[in-house]
Amino acid sequence: MPNHLLLRRILLRPPLSSSAESGGDRLFISPFHYSRSYATAQPFHEDKQKRGKKWFTLPPFTDSVNGAALGRELSRSVGRDVYAKPTAAAATTALKWVTRCCPEIPRSLVQKLFRLRQVRREASDMDQGVQALKRVGAKDSMNLGDRICLPISVKQFPDDKQEEGHCSEEEVKFICSLVLYKDPAIVVINKPPGLPVQGGIGIKRSLDELAATCLSYGFSEPPRLVHRLDRDCSGILVMGRTQTSTTVLHSLFREKTFGASDDVIDHAKAILQRRYWALVIGSPRQQEGLISVPLGKVVVDNGKSDRITIVSKAQCLPSQHALTKYKVIGSSCPGFTWLELIPLTGRKHQLRVHCAEVLGTPIVGDYKYGWRTHKDWKPVAWSKIESHSSEGHSKRKNIPFDLNMDSGSIAEKNLRLHLHSKQMVLPNVSLALQNVKLHAECDLSGLEGLELVAPMPSYMQKSWDITNSGFDG
Repeated sequence: MPNHLLLRRILLRPPLSSSAESGGDRLFISPFHYSRSYATAQPFHEDKQKRGKKWFTLPPFTDSVNGAALGRELSRSVGRDVYAKPTAAAATTALKWVTRCCPEIPRSLVQKLFRLRQVRREASDMDQGVQALKRVGAKDSMNLGDRICLPISVKQFPDDKQEEGHCSEEEVKFICSLVLYKDPAIVVINKPPGLPVQGGIGIKRSLDELAATCLSYGFSEPPRLVHRLDRDCSGILVMGRTQTSTTVLHSLFREKTFGASDDVIDHAKAILQRRYWALVIGSPRQQEGLISVPLGKVVVDNGKSDRITIVSKAQCLPSQHALTKYKVIGSSCPGFTWLELIPLTGRKHQLRVHCAEVLGTPIVGDYKYGWRTHKDWKPVAWSKIESHSSEGHSKRKNIPFDLNMDSGSIAEKNLRLHLHSKQMVLPNVSLALQNVKLHAECDLSGLEGLELVAPMPSYMQKSWDITNSGFDG
């Protein structure tokens, strides 16, 4: 049988530097020399047959786009001329190369092979013909054309992840229905509330695992997370489809947070924009504003859990600066207000804490940070609740993973979190990568952006209808 471990499309990402022209704003970034490397379905044919029986060989090492550098420069490209220019590539270690070529092999096993000195390298000196294999260390640098050889026994390593991540036809169809957009670089989904983004203790199914099973669309690499949403939050979630595009996106999100300051008021010019909709209890004193408050983590329940809280200057707690812009977008129903929240930084539970502890308006359904407000909760009386409940009941039966996207509105006793990632604008990473691959120097300052919009889950839509149409009582 063909070795599926060798059916890999290889994209490399050696780090490199960026520099600015003296006396101006024009930046020269160096994201590449770029080339592609494909593994064939048949094992690599060694000149010595004995070697082929003992080792299998990975594709030769090649250079490509430096995603981190490209992401940094894209994040700084607003209002400036940014050009890409080729330069010398830096080193990639043997460990990184093996993990990129063979993502099915657990990283712990790859590290063990290096520790036991069972990994070999065939250098790329063509003048000497076929060379004897030499041991290679995990941190040894790769040279262009080098081939790594792994023990042939690794080819028979069982692919346990595929068994664990098996999905029924109905589950695959549901996960695919969540896709809002995809291109060669990214896949964007409308995350349902109640489904964890990442696996952990006590979590049976998570979005990263399900995406690897259902959303690869023929790519050799599974989609990778580049940011997070809380388990009970819904809305836009972006995943990278390759190692390179994931690195670009990681850099964009990281630079967005690191570069944020109190002076960042014109969010419309930001290269990465995120807008959340939230229904809160009460109403903020001002219709719009900028929240600039540091947040820190405190341990509660004798170390069993933690929560995020505001950190004052007098407290000796580690903290991170957190910035959120907010604007009232609806308040026709007494006691409730719809807010548009724009996080300028990406701290854990930032929006929930800013709403509850700074504005004094906890998000509906946020029992963690607004438990006092929810203690005496009474459902809002609404004449259409019966018809909506009967319609939603039939829909709930067909949703896999025990998800319920209908119940939880303000017309019900048991509330769900009313926080939704509604809109996102980000650079067209696929087009940026295509440009830097095709042109020695390319202008990235005019790169078009992607505008993504996700509809709210049905229980939030029901609360929207109630607050905007009046209610009984």
